[in-house]
Amino acid sequence: MSSFSESALEKKLTELSSSQQSVQTLSLWIIHHRKHSALIVKVWHRELKKAKSSRKLTFLYLANDVIQNSKKKGPEFTKDFESVLVDACSHVASDADENCKKHMERLLNIWKERSLYRGDFIQQLKLAIEDTNSPRPAEEKKPVKRAYQKIQEDEDDEDDDYRSHNSPRNTSATAAQLTEELVKALQDLENAASGDAAVRQRIASLPQEVQDVSLLEKITDKDAADKLSKTVDEACLLLAEYNGRLAAELEDRRQLARMLTEYINSQREALMEREKKLEEYKQKLARVTQVRKELKSHIQSLPDLSLLPNVTGGLAPLPSAGDLFSTD
Repeated sequence: MSSFSESALEKKLTELSSSQQSVQTLSLWIIHHRKHSALIVKVWHRELKKAKSSRKLTFLYLANDVIQNSKKKGPEFTKDFESVLVDACSHVASDADENCKKHMERLLNIWKERSLYRGDFIQQLKLAIEDTNSPRPAEEKKPVKRAYQKIQEDEDDEDDDYRSHNSPRNTSATAAQLTEELVKALQDLENAASGDAAVRQRIASLPQEVQDVSLLEKITDKDAADKLSKTVDEACLLLAEYNGRLAAELEDRRQLARMLTEYINSQREALMEREKKLEEYKQKLARVTQVRKELKSHIQSLPDLSLLPNVTGGLAPLPSAGDLFSTD
């Protein structure tokens, strides 16, 4: 189980994706560290404002999961989030399209139905959404690298987005740059979750009590129950984090497979182009070789002037112009 720190939370928020797995994994980690609730909410609020428009709604989903699932353990998060939610909703809505605002309103209705907040506070949040400027036209969201997305969600859109942005045909990236990216992606997978023997050993070492409901009957006192409850919480967090890492690894491997496919296709195209060039230069070489051969043959057919007879016949040379006009 990872310990809490502000930098660790910032990193986890940066890696947060819109999938249920990602949201629930981070929510469990946050709830486990609920004694830091005030700092957690402060960092959440700060990182929300830094996040891209397409990720801001996911931050609200995370807050929703934390608020709902932490109630049984204490009111800390409900109170701490209340202090920033009006500003957070206003901020998200100010840069949101109509579809995003509908999701926000649905979230507020759930809070009202489940009495998570007072009716007047829910009304404040709704006003914060409604008082923003006119919404922008809905835009197609692009998938984020390393997002723990559901496998079936927008798969075709993800492939189209990847091709349009990463295909060698549509970018100015050189073959060397593409090779570098592939090498880096392969190196990153050397430390993938599936190869983390230490975590797998920790999971394998979990006591049988956390995996078998029938063994709960053996617990006869409160101390033992509290101890097991703590162990179960830790096991749940450990498994949720590991599942999240495995989901991220799967997405990384899918993206790598797409990169390899595009790279292989680009190399095939380059190979075809080089083969055409090679054939073209072979033909040029053949023409130049033929010219060389014909030239050599032509040179050999020319007479050797050094072998011609002396046409002067030993006669005196003709007088020069000076000799002709001399008065001597």
